[in-house]
Amino acid sequence: MLWNWDVLDTCFMSTTWHIHSRAMFGGSCIGVVLLAILLEFLRRAGKEYDRYVVAQQKRMQTASPLSSSSPMMIPASTSSSDGNGTNKTPGAATSAGVCGPRPTSMFRPTIVQQAIRALLHTCQFALAFGVMLLAMYYNGYFIICIFIGVYVGYFIFGWESFNVGNRGDDRMQENVTVCCG
Repeated sequence: MLWNWDVLDTCFMSTTWHIHSRAMFGGSCIGVVLLAILLEFLRRAGKEYDRYVVAQQKRMQTASPLSSSSPMMIPASTSSSDGNGTNKTPGAATSAGVCGPRPTSMFRPTIVQQAIRALLHTCQFALAFGVMLLAMYYNGYFIICIFIGVYVGYFIFGWESFNVGNRGDDRMQENVTVCCG
């Protein structure tokens, strides 16, 4: 694979995607931009669905407070220590100074909610894999189209409200995947 700027007589992903004309290549470039925009949409859809599930759980809690024996609720105070100061409960706050305050309780989505979350994640993963395969053709025009699509997609779907409590640090915690993820 070599970097190229080929337009005509190129083939992408299968023999049926064979470029015979400049118009066909232009249409392919537009399609690549749209794929990258769709990828950003799926990322946002996953975040919005998670917010919906959390809001739904909060509504259920306020409508009828759940007892601490509910299988869906996991009180944060149930975490135990192994004597070395480390916490045995996965996801419990071991570095509250770094990750910020934790909620007082957690919950696990229902099987249907988790199936929808998994479907959104799978669609996002599959599309990202396809975009990566297109980039691996090292066609300069396609790579530029991917960048344009990601820019436009994030501009549209990444435009969301920020939480400004905690000196704005909580905004940065929304995307953390290492310790708080």
